[in-house]
Amino acid sequence: MITMNAQKKEEQRLARLSGALGDAVVIVTGASSGIGAATTKEFARHGARVVLAARRETELAAQVSAITGAGNRALAIPTDITDEAQVTRLVEQTIEQFGRVDVLVNNAGIGQSKPFDKQSIEYINRALDTNLRGAMLATHAVLPGMLERRHGAIISVASVAGLIAIDPLYSGTKYGLRGFSLSLRRQLRRTGISVSLVSPGYIKTNMNRGMRFPMPGPDLVARAIVDLVVRPRREVIVPGYYRPLVAIATALPWLVDLAIR
Repeated sequence: MITMNAQKKEEQRLARLSGALGDAVVIVTGASSGIGAATTKEFARHGARVVLAARRETELAAQVSAITGAGNRALAIPTDITDEAQVTRLVEQTIEQFGRVDVLVNNAGIGQSKPFDKQSIEYINRALDTNLRGAMLATHAVLPGMLERRHGAIISVASVAGLIAIDPLYSGTKYGLRGFSLSLRRQLRRTGISVSLVSPGYIKTNMNRGMRFPMPGPDLVARAIVDLVVRPRREVIVPGYYRPLVAIATALPWLVDLAIR
């Protein structure tokens, strides 16, 4: 009975997604690998038309080939999310090709484990531009059309590091992205545009390839992102077992101080 109920719930979830996403136009930044690539495939399999944006053209082409090879629709637009002109072109070309933007997923991000005093100024600027400013630029570019239609979804990929401060630069950018997303959500209430945040913990991606403990794959985050289009929420922490850690860090920050020390 439990198995049948679980199967029925999954069938209902898939039906809701197909109904909401069929023919939707979705832009995903940082789409050449990891969470971004998994997210484009998840949207595409539910009928959405996906636009993949990232700097690495070869990897983008491979992702598009995989999606179209499965009978779904995808378009690659090589984009450096830190370049205002390229972001504008990304949105303009998407509208020229598909007529509108229904969903924006701000996924592009970079990070490295290094003491702050050892980070170069060049890398500091790049991290700020990629993790925070790029999301702001992309959001600013899609908002006029969404506001005109009174319809849309903006989903940003932050991090548990934006809830538990563990790295001055990476956490700083992700705290900033959380502040941007949560306040934008309040500003856009009653406009028909949902604003949500996904905060993953350690996920098995290239960024975390040096980690030596079990991690879930990016598909888990991709499903959470896609579900937020149908059932918008303020913020989702993925995987769920990070939620108690966030609660402890919020209530008892000195414990985090001891653990990091």
